[in-house]
Amino acid sequence: MSRATFEGPILSGDNRFGPLRNVGSARLSQNAVVDYSVTTGNGTSFYPGAAQQFVNGNQLSSDANVNATVYTPSSSVYPSVVATIPADSGTNIYRGAVVYLPAGSQIESIVVDYLTAITVGNASLSAVNVYVSNGYTAAAGTPAYATIALGTTTVGTVGRQTTTYSAANLLNMTSTSTDILQGQQPAALSQVVFTLSIVGVTLTTLTAGKFNFDINYVQADGTLGTKTVYPFGNAD
Repeated sequence: MSRATFEGPILSGDNRFGPLRNVGSARLSQNAVVDYSVTTGNGTSFYPGAAQQFVNGNQLSSDANVNATVYTPSSSVYPSVVATIPADSGTNIYRGAVVYLPAGSQIESIVVDYLTAITVGNASLSAVNVYVSNGYTAAAGTPAYATIALGTTTVGTVGRQTTTYSAANLLNMTSTSTDILQGQQPAALSQVVFTLSIVGVTLTTLTAGKFNFDINYVQADGTLGTKTVYPFGNAD
């Protein structure tokens, strides 16, 4: 059984030309399901990472996560610089997941499903948020794409969360930035990082909490409208 990947979005339609052109792009998705009660290692079901270690869930198995690299976003620095995520402390705990997209993608929606409640021991909480940005986001930071507020003095209520987009977030989502210059062609990638930020006093080890982090997007295609072998919408 063979498997193949290709560069460019999946296009569909039956009227390629003129004012009634109806060719559209398929919506793509990536997600990671993480469970902070899981103690098995890298590459196992719902593996959540650890302090200073985020994960990537874009694997062939929908529930297997692997350690991921978070880079300091830059469209000019090559090779890209690995970002440093702070270690756990009594006032801040950070966990997260990373998604890599083709640069210039259009983000359609960001979904965070809070599946089981967070447990952080005998802590006094002041803020629990998920920040979605093009890099790791510190507590009270300004994310590029979205904010999901879970709770203040509590760990929040399980269920599908409300994703809040600012005007700047919506503008950024129309075309994701070039954040990573690394590896072989295509070298330019966008990075989308879900940062779970837990802020409080006397925080202890994070021992429970399950999330589905999901992003839906459309990949840009620079060949549309040009005389190429992929001529959807070309006039001649």
